[in-house]
Amino acid sequence: MANIKSAIKRIRQDEKRRLHNRYYARTTRNAVKALRNTTDKATAVALLPKVSSMLDKLVKISVIHKNKAGNLKSAITLHVNKLA
Repeated sequence: MANIKSAIKRIRQDEKRRLHNRYYARTTRNAVKALRNTTDKATAVALLPKVSSMLDKLVKISVIHKNKAGNLKSAITLHVNKLA
């Protein structure tokens, strides 16, 4: 365990940030999964901007890499466009 005051504080901050990042990453992954499992075009079109926005926010707060977000957005857009 850390003895220095600043190191103890850093441990507290890191734990708080880790939980925060896990929550938002998990929520976004669930949203992406829900969109991929959708077979209804109207529902998918309505969900697409929300999920894209969630991915952009994760990039902004450095939870995921911008290229990963781009790849996910590309894949879900392709999925929505393929729906009949």
